[in-house]
Order: sequence, then structure tokens, then C-alpha cells
Amino acid sequence: MDTILIGLYIACELIANVTASKPVQIGGIVVPAAIFIYGLTFTLIDLINESMGKQGARRVILAAFIANLLLAAYAQFAVLLPPASFYSGQEAYASVLGSAPRIVFASLTAYLISSLIDAEIFAFWKSRIRGPKWARVLVSNAVSTWVDSVVFITFAFYGVMSVWPLIKGQYVVKMAITLVSIPLIYLVRSRREEMKKVPKIYNH
Repeated sequence: MDTILIGLYIACELIANVTASKPVQIGGIVVPAAIFIYGLTFTLIDLINESMGKQGARRVILAAFIANLLLAAYAQFAVLLPPASFYSGQEAYASVLGSAPRIVFASLTAYLISSLIDAEIFAFWKSRIRGPKWARVLVSNAVSTWVDSVVFITFAFYGVMSVWPLIKGQYVVKMAITLVSIPLIYLVRSRREEMKKVPKIYNH
């Protein structure tokens, strides 16, 4: 189960980076298309934290950061490679994968800071305050998604456009995704309990 959660978490992080360049409008809120899957990562890292502890969550966060860094670097390299003479999609390819360095820096910085904060708050709540699982997921995500939104939007767009409406819009959507994803913690828990009941088979 832990392997599946880690795989999903890193996959969601990479998918979010690839799909982030398209802005979408929901009502009066404009957000990146990636926000729906990216918002889920905060609950996924809480599930990993629950199972593997704070140090385990930190290692997974670092692994995802390195994977994102590799993706960003190789995407830039791929954009710079000379296209074949018959290839007519270079401009579109570059617009999707060739994110501006400022956006890449803002994204990676916001991710690393907010994810580590999430891991700290979740672990602190679990060991000191305790209480129901949904409460520590909600509290850790409420803080970390706010930090993520503020850091990313400020670094990416400050001086270019008004950042406050973008911060509010991103935060509202991320918290809505958190609320929807909370049942996952009980689904994963029940799945773990079922797996514990299955007898282990040893090869002799």
C-alpha cells in the first residue's frame, strides 16, 4: 500500500507540472488546470506521513522534488533540441513544456516549502494533539496549501498582475479538493486492515 501511495504521489506531482500551463476558469476563479490533481497531493503526503512517519514523508517529498527538477530540466533540453525538418509543432511543444524559468522556480520552491510544512504540522498534530485523522489532515492542509498558494503566486506573478485574487482562488479550490479527498484516509485505512487479515505465504 505504501508503494502505491508513493507512486501516486510522485505521479500526481509530475502530472501537475506538465498540465499547469493551461489556465481554466471555474465561475469567477481562474486557476491552472493542474490544481485539481496537485491539490490531491497534500492529502496523499498526509497518508504517507501516517504510515511512514515524518522522516519517511520527508524522503518522499525530496524524491518528488528531484523528479520534478529532472522533468523541468529535461523538458527545457527537449525544447532546445533542433526539430526535424518535417516537424511543425515546435512552437506548441515549447509553449507546453518550455515553462519560463521564473514559473519553474516558483513552482518548485512553493512545492518544497509547503510540503515540508505539511509534514511537520501533520506529525506534530498526530503526536501531541492527536484526535481524529480527518482533523490533522484538514489542519495541515489548511496551512500548507495557503503557504503554497502565497509562495507560488507571489514568486511567479508579483509585479506582473494583481496576486491577491489569484492566491484566494487557488486556496479556495485546493481546500475544496482537500475536503473531497478526506474520505481517502479511511478508505486506505480499511484497505490496510484487510491486507493484514490476509495470511502471508512463505516460500520454502
